[in-house]
Amino acid sequence: MSSKKINYSILELAMVGVDINHSQVFSNTSKLAQEAENFGYTRFWLAEHHNMVSIASSATTVLMTHVAANTKKIRIGSGGIMLPNHSPLLVAEQFGTLGSLYPNRIDMGLGRAPGTDQVTAHAIRSDRMNSVYKFPNEIDEIKKYFRNQLPTTKVRATVAEGVNVPMYILGSSTDSAYVAAEKGLPYVFASHFAPAQLFQALEIYYNKFQPSEQLEKPYAIAGVNIIAAEDFSYAENLSTSSIKMMLGVMTGKIDFLQKPEPMTSELREVKENPALQRMLKYSFVGDKSSVKNDVENFIRETGVDEVIVASHIYNHEDRVNSFRLFSEIMQEINAENEVFAS
Repeated sequence: MSSKKINYSILELAMVGVDINHSQVFSNTSKLAQEAENFGYTRFWLAEHHNMVSIASSATTVLMTHVAANTKKIRIGSGGIMLPNHSPLLVAEQFGTLGSLYPNRIDMGLGRAPGTDQVTAHAIRSDRMNSVYKFPNEIDEIKKYFRNQLPTTKVRATVAEGVNVPMYILGSSTDSAYVAAEKGLPYVFASHFAPAQLFQALEIYYNKFQPSEQLEKPYAIAGVNIIAAEDFSYAENLSTSSIKMMLGVMTGKIDFLQKPEPMTSELREVKENPALQRMLKYSFVGDKSSVKNDVENFIRETGVDEVIVASHIYNHEDRVNSFRLFSEIMQEINAENEVFAS
C-alpha cells in the first residue's frame, strides 16, 4: 500500500428521484455538502449535464454558489464545466467572482465533452465543435484572464484578475491526459463510468507531466461509485436504483432515479450484463469491510493521489450514511498508511 495520504472527495450530480422535486434535491445537495465537510472530505464538486430529467446540476456555477454559501471550509468546484458549451471569458468571470466570494475554496474543473446528447449540445452552442478542437488553447485563454492585465488590454475579466482558483483537467480518454500533462495541471479521470482507458491515461499523464506555476509534480484523481451500508444485503438493495439508472443510460431511456427494491434475479442478471459490467467496473457495493477491500485495491493499482466518489442512492439518509462509511474507510486507510510509512 502507498505511504502517502489519499484525499477523498465527492462528485455530486444532484440526482432527481421519482417523487422528489428540484427544491428538495437542491436542499439535499446542500445538506450533503455540510455532512461531507464534517466527514473530512477534501472537495465537493458538481457536474454539468443538460436535458436529463434525473440530473439537476445543469446550472453548475449557480449551484456551486448555493453550496459554498451553506458550507464553511470544504472546497467547492466543478466536475466539471464542459468548456465547449461556454465562452472562456464568461467562465473566467464566473469563477473569478466565486473565488472572491469564497477565497481559497473554489476549484475549476474543465472538460470538453458535451454533458448531454448531440441535439441538446447543438442547442447550447451551435459552433461548439470549433471549441472542442481549441480546448487546449481555451484553457490558456482562461489562465490569461486570471493574470493581472494592463489597463490597455482590450478584453479583460477584471473580477478574475489575481484571484486564486486552481484549474483541473477532466477526461475519460487519453486525449485529456496529454493536455493535463502538457499544461502541468491536476488530472481527473472519469473511471466511475468510463474506466476503459484509465491506466493508459494515467501512464501518459505521469510520464509526460511538465511542472507549472500551479503544480510541481503530477496529481491524479480518479472516480469510483460507492454504495455502502452496515449490511451487505441492504447495500445491494440500495444499488438497484443505480442499476436501473445505468440501464436507462445505456438504452437511451433516461428516467428519474427510482426507489430501491429488493435485489431480484432479473436485476442481478442485468447487473451481470457485460456492457454494464465494463461501465461499472469501479462501482463498489457492500458493507464497510468489502468496500474497503475494493477501494484499497483501486488505490494500489492506480497510484492516484485522490479518490472522488459518486453515489446514486435514492434516499437522502441512506446516501449520507454511505458517504459517512466511506469517510471512515478512507480515514482507516490513511491511518494504516501512516503506520506503514513510519
